[in-house]
Amino acid sequence: MESLKNNPRPYNLVVDQPGIRLDKYVSERYPQLSRTQTQKLISDGHIKVNDHLAKAGLKLNVGDRLTISLPSATPVSLTPEEIPLNIIYEDKDLLVIDKPTGLSVHPAPGHPSHTLVNAILSHLSSLPDTGDWQRPGIVHRLDKDTSGVMLVAKSSTAYLKLTNQFKARSVVKAYLVLVKGHLTPQDGIVEAPIGRNRLHRERMTVVPEGAGREARTEYHVVEYINDYTLLEVRPETGRTHQIRVHLAAIGYPVVGDKVYGVKSAYLSRQFVHASSLGFRLPSTGEYVEFTSPLPPDLAQALKDIA
Repeated sequence: MESLKNNPRPYNLVVDQPGIRLDKYVSERYPQLSRTQTQKLISDGHIKVNDHLAKAGLKLNVGDRLTISLPSATPVSLTPEEIPLNIIYEDKDLLVIDKPTGLSVHPAPGHPSHTLVNAILSHLSSLPDTGDWQRPGIVHRLDKDTSGVMLVAKSSTAYLKLTNQFKARSVVKAYLVLVKGHLTPQDGIVEAPIGRNRLHRERMTVVPEGAGREARTEYHVVEYINDYTLLEVRPETGRTHQIRVHLAAIGYPVVGDKVYGVKSAYLSRQFVHASSLGFRLPSTGEYVEFTSPLPPDLAQALKDIA
């Protein structure tokens, strides 16, 4: 519940299940909220249906609009930590970092410290406000177990210009990904909407048209290695877990991915590496591209399966 409490902006949901109780629907959508917590929020007036106060047992209709305005909480301060950073590039506007695997990008329930944000605050005196106190300067994110190139803004102006590039889909992102099986054709595009899994709300899944957010992933086969395929993947959209969900959906799960993919004797994490990132510098508009070599654990895994 902490991550929700510390966001002052209201959450808006459009109901997509008929006949479900209000408290049950909200607690299913936000697994960190227990049914009891949800019922208290409803009784305290923090959850409304179609702009009206409601009871926890209200049966919802498809299309009902829920507004969740959580009570404000005093943010926990972010503490600088001396965690080594591999800085690829830095100027007055931004940092380009080669993020290691195992490092979460920002604090969240379960890991309130020892994150990339804590490390950056040890390198810089401050970071720009992004509207979320836990994510100062964070323009985009990588999963905890995904390594590679990441971009961080050092000023509010730079943050705005960089996030606008992501929204316009002009940022060029490339990942090296190992999947199980021989993926054919050698070049292709996976285009399928992604939404939350109704049974496991912490997971994402491919959903029917209109039930999720559009998602498009382009891939190119780099190499076939025995019963595996090494891919260069370029996601055009930036949905949560997009690469892993799309590849699993077409029958080629990511190696080492414990949620959507296949376990591997050669890896303790998913084989997903952000190998390059291209964008325009906020100050000059010049297009630049930064790369990250394959880290030792992934390089060794390729040798082991050969």
